[in-house]
Amino acid sequence: MWLQQRLKGLPGLLSSSWARRLLIGLLIFLIFYWYIGADGGFRLFSSSGKSGGVAGQCLQTEIHRWNSLVERGEGIYSTPQEKVDLPFVSGNGHILMDIDSNKLWVASSSQPGSAPVHQTEYSPIVAVHLSAQRAEAQATMMWFRKGSVLSVRCVLPATSQSSRDCVTIREEFIVHRSRPNVYLQRIHVNNPSDRTANIEISSETPSFGSKFSAVVEKIEDKEVGLASGRVSVDKKRIVLVVVATRKLNSRVQVPSKSEYKDNVLSVVWTSEPIDPSKVDETFAKLREGVKRELGDLLRSNVEDLVQDHQKAWVDLFISGVEMRKITDSNTPSSNTVNTTLYYIVSSSVAPLLDRRLASEERARLESSLNYADHCFSGHATMHAENLWPERISSAGQILQLVNLWTLTLQKRGCKVLVAAGAHGVMQGMVLSFGGLQFTENHLQFQADPDVLHNSYSLRGIHYNQDLINLAVLLDAEGKPFLHVSVKPQEQPVQIYACEAGCLNEPVELTTEVKGHIFPVMVTQPITPLLYISTDLRHLQDLRHTLHVKAILAHEDHMANRYPGLPFLFWFSVASLITLFHLFLFKLIYNEYCGPGAKPLFRSKV
Repeated sequence: MWLQQRLKGLPGLLSSSWARRLLIGLLIFLIFYWYIGADGGFRLFSSSGKSGGVAGQCLQTEIHRWNSLVERGEGIYSTPQEKVDLPFVSGNGHILMDIDSNKLWVASSSQPGSAPVHQTEYSPIVAVHLSAQRAEAQATMMWFRKGSVLSVRCVLPATSQSSRDCVTIREEFIVHRSRPNVYLQRIHVNNPSDRTANIEISSETPSFGSKFSAVVEKIEDKEVGLASGRVSVDKKRIVLVVVATRKLNSRVQVPSKSEYKDNVLSVVWTSEPIDPSKVDETFAKLREGVKRELGDLLRSNVEDLVQDHQKAWVDLFISGVEMRKITDSNTPSSNTVNTTLYYIVSSSVAPLLDRRLASEERARLESSLNYADHCFSGHATMHAENLWPERISSAGQILQLVNLWTLTLQKRGCKVLVAAGAHGVMQGMVLSFGGLQFTENHLQFQADPDVLHNSYSLRGIHYNQDLINLAVLLDAEGKPFLHVSVKPQEQPVQIYACEAGCLNEPVELTTEVKGHIFPVMVTQPITPLLYISTDLRHLQDLRHTLHVKAILAHEDHMANRYPGLPFLFWFSVASLITLFHLFLFKLIYNEYCGPGAKPLFRSKV
């Protein structure tokens, strides 16, 4: 009755002009709220909000080239709209260039496991600017597989308002991987406008009271900036640093519809920690050394230098980790894993890339990569948040992370890999992520069966001069299984594998692309989930030495591990539901069928 009376009064309410205006305003508000709320952004202003103005529109076109690299996990970028709170660096274990703060870090020791721990007051980056500009937008990408940092800036000249006139300044910062003392800054300016672009190029000069001083000298008729400085190690000792850099013209004119390309080559030499009494003698040797090495670089082909650097980095990233499906919040993302690998390798020396390394020492280091005895012992590091941090805010935190990783690997049986430098550290990190361990006769995968709900792959595991790829995958029902493939490097070698318990006959791993699939079996007590070896007889004998009580499929193990709530709980719930319905039935019966019950239908009089 109440609702019927209200509905009858509705036409009268709507006849009021203020009520109609209120209703129309409410509808407009709801439509506007839906319009701007869809997809989590203001669609009405999407064209201007995402572009960041005319320069921003140009920038979106430039960074579109990076999207495929980022999607494949080969890099990570930061834009004005998508800020990334990570330091963008390039390094080789001897020197580290922090692009964000424009600072140079150096190492006082060339031994594997020691990182560039000393921050200098030297600014290694040459500034490139358009002389008269209206607006500027910048994006930066850290390219993992090429070991460099890319920067692109779209600059709108002061005399234009069209995005077609934006001058693009692309830069690449490279700390050379196989030349420990060399870093490059590649410059590429593109001027699509109808007017000449005036480019200003400058270097940051040491301020008054700085520990660095700079002079200009000539090497083979080319001007070279020579900066000398020092870093305090402790109260008594110092590390001397000398940097030689090829100088560019301070002003460059880029004609209309043309490009300008150039390269800034630099050489950094550092001393061992010395007493202050040896400063003059050591400085003289360092200055002579950097000038000689820079002179050799100026006579070389820059493109060949870049190719050597990129080839070395691609070789390092043959090994790695790929996250495919993450089902919990404690597992690191692909970006976190790849960024951590890049940071650690950038801060590790690579003696295998040193051309001066003796052949006997090279053979010893390579053999340690192919069979790293007892690495990695202990549980997997996949869920160790301090080893795979989601956020790193400075180069100093990178170096702290390097020290933590070095200590972890050394204490977990990977001293030989750490001694092999960047290649060994990368191998140790990949082994630790999934819980892979070398023993005297085999490689075993000893991941925790309870955390196999994530899908990931470990690639480029060195074993007997071959590369093994191991992946934990999930089928359509979410059940995990193991996929193993082999990539031979030299002569094919027979490699065999068997699942937990090795009750089934070991199978030979071939080089076929489809690889081999193994079920995840769990033994009681727990033993490794997979064994890999070149010795077939060893795997056949292994089944008699494991002494397991039972072997279960992974789903049966999980059912036994987490059986759910006890029977008494469910019996109590069922009893309460039954009693409630009996009580309800009794109330209804007494209402209509008991003494004094009301009739179901009223008789008409």
